[in-house]
Amino acid sequence: MHVQHVSESILQHRCVNLGNNCPDAPMTITCRVLSTEMLKGLTNVHLEKNDLDLNASALSNGPRRSQSSTDANRPCSLVLAGLHACGDLSVTMLRTFMECKEVKAVVSIGCCYNLLSEKSSENSCSHCGFPMSIGLKSLDFQLGKNARDLGCQSAARWSSLGEDAGLQNFELHSFRAAFQMVLSKHYPEVLATSPSIGRQGKAFRRQQQRKSLETPAIVDAIRKETDEKKPTRQTSLNSDDTFSSFKNFCLLAFSRLNLEPPQDLDLSATWNEADAFTELIGPYWSIRAALGPVLETLILLDRLMFLQEQGDSIKAVMVPIFDPTISPRNVAIIAKRL
Repeated sequence: MHVQHVSESILQHRCVNLGNNCPDAPMTITCRVLSTEMLKGLTNVHLEKNDLDLNASALSNGPRRSQSSTDANRPCSLVLAGLHACGDLSVTMLRTFMECKEVKAVVSIGCCYNLLSEKSSENSCSHCGFPMSIGLKSLDFQLGKNARDLGCQSAARWSSLGEDAGLQNFELHSFRAAFQMVLSKHYPEVLATSPSIGRQGKAFRRQQQRKSLETPAIVDAIRKETDEKKPTRQTSLNSDDTFSSFKNFCLLAFSRLNLEPPQDLDLSATWNEADAFTELIGPYWSIRAALGPVLETLILLDRLMFLQEQGDSIKAVMVPIFDPTISPRNVAIIAKRL
């Protein structure tokens, strides 16, 4: 807020110096939005404040600034812009654009489709995040949690990974799958809640990457040995190091879930059981990466259809604007009033 206040002061100072030649300057509001009503309320408050400021300026400056009086009577135009607006926030932006006539355009780049709300037996909300369009609603179409998760996958991001990074990702997914087996045996009530360890996996991967960078000779030796033996299963470390990494992963995951490791915990047996299936991780995630863009396109087309269903007064397009290897969520939905 302090930075924004300083910027406003500088802008006002420059406008005063420019006098009647002061150009129109856009104002940016950055905020947290919890609902369509909140966003509409914020818009109205901003418009009222803007009108008061312009009227006060016209009164204080008299005939010399008569242009301000004209500006005060001119309707304001607002643009809603969301860069990687998470989950339902992208949906809230589009609905606010339709319901608030002062908003003349919207630029929405969504993300985190896994956090979208859907109408279900547990959630009967009429303003869920998916589907939005009348077309999909008429089909009673639902994605479900797994499909929403899958929509976040990026084939471009996976294809841009190097060999080492790819193997580390596959290894991390095998750890998470094996930890699921641990929860199934020792904490079935926790498993029933579909627990998430959040960014713990990413933090663990960064630790592993730092460890690899600290021991390049070992990594080179392992790669050379792997090339010579040409194993049928993908592996990034030898079995002892892999199990040690799995053990550390489980301890971090227990901590993340605020759980105590069971006294009879036998991670070695769990890993030996899971290890036989780790060769399937690569093909499985390759299929997921290929299907991800299909589901993402479905979600985005539903939003585009929602806007197009509003009639000829709205023009809406869907445009890829980022390099998908840098920003997998690279598609913008842009709409304006005609």
